[in-house]
Amino acid sequence: MQADSNTSGGVLLSAIFSGRMLIAALMGFACGLPLLLTGSVLQAWMHGEGVDLATIGLFAFVGLPYTLKFLWAPLVDRYTPRLLGRRRGWLLLAQLALIASLVLLAFTRPALSPFSVGVAALLVTFFSASQDIVVDAYRRESLADAEQGLGASLYVNGYRVGMILASGGGLILADHLPFSVVYLIMAAIMGIGLVTTVMAPEPEASEGKPATLREAVVAPFVEYFQRNDALAILLFILLYKIGDSMAAHMTTPFYLDIGFTKTEIGAVVKLFGFWATLAGGLLGGVLILRLGIYRALLGFGLLQGLSTAGFAVLALTGNSLGWLAGVIAFENLSGGMGTAAYIAFMASLTNKRFTATQYALLSSLMGVPRVIAAAPTGVLAEWLGWIGFFSLCALIAIPGLQLLVRLHGRGSMQRREASC
Repeated sequence: MQADSNTSGGVLLSAIFSGRMLIAALMGFACGLPLLLTGSVLQAWMHGEGVDLATIGLFAFVGLPYTLKFLWAPLVDRYTPRLLGRRRGWLLLAQLALIASLVLLAFTRPALSPFSVGVAALLVTFFSASQDIVVDAYRRESLADAEQGLGASLYVNGYRVGMILASGGGLILADHLPFSVVYLIMAAIMGIGLVTTVMAPEPEASEGKPATLREAVVAPFVEYFQRNDALAILLFILLYKIGDSMAAHMTTPFYLDIGFTKTEIGAVVKLFGFWATLAGGLLGGVLILRLGIYRALLGFGLLQGLSTAGFAVLALTGNSLGWLAGVIAFENLSGGMGTAAYIAFMASLTNKRFTATQYALLSSLMGVPRVIAAAPTGVLAEWLGWIGFFSLCALIAIPGLQLLVRLHGRGSMQRREASC
């Protein structure tokens, strides 16, 4: 037993410190960096240039490529660039185009031509979403099934570091440098992604690729919906983090309403919470290796529900920094763990012949609760009060977990449980 434990621990450590995991983290960083450069950072630039709020609000539409990326994902599965192979070749092209788009955005003038800013920002999001497509496919194909959870956690942590560097670091730099220079610096930092792409090995296409473009477009849907419980699994993807997403949408008004200052929210929720989320993602990846995907999804889902209920407790205790820190630590740890299992599960659903297309579809579906379920949260909070609202969000986690148990009982999860 002791020898088995030592062997298991050695395998775990070798997986954590492998080059494959470093690549997953660095690729996550490259994917997270551009996200807020067309969001909060661009909004700050436009506001400082005197662009009216109505125009700034319309720039939300430049984020559409992240939702619609499944439309061109079949091209990534079907065709292979001449340089570096199918995955790294597309990744290199997307990253070069993304860097060029950031440079183009740096030389626009928001006050003089918001339209040109919009075109450049749309190019950034298109090539950023394209990079996401290829990175997701690369991670699925380069990691063993048992490594998907840990790889997902390191990818997500790298992604969050990239977001923080671009948003927090970008805004701090903008206090000392023109925004145009800030964007040029961020374009240069994207060179980390280029180096990673060139140095990383091309994953083996063990199951081949679509022979025609029609097959690349149609076959991923046909293959998926021929499986047992295909619709039930899609429903589970929609439900698993729905309560978590609903609660997260109203947390800032909640903090302000019970008396926390903006400084306290920034220090505890954003800074302290960021490190708790990173820790949760890493812990989740390690535990998935130990527990398997089914038990991880179930356990982390229960923790997510309990952590959401923690906000109801905070509503009872009121303005207490100690309680706030405790609730944020619990919520971000469990949320990071749940996200790692969630992404690993979606990766396990993809057929390696159509990885890019199927994962793009599933990840687009993953974003639906953030938009649709979040819309009525303000009305619910006003109607139920904060305690009732967060209690409801905690209870909403139950149907997804019940569906997970049912799927496992019918055998739909067993293959993934055994492999992950």
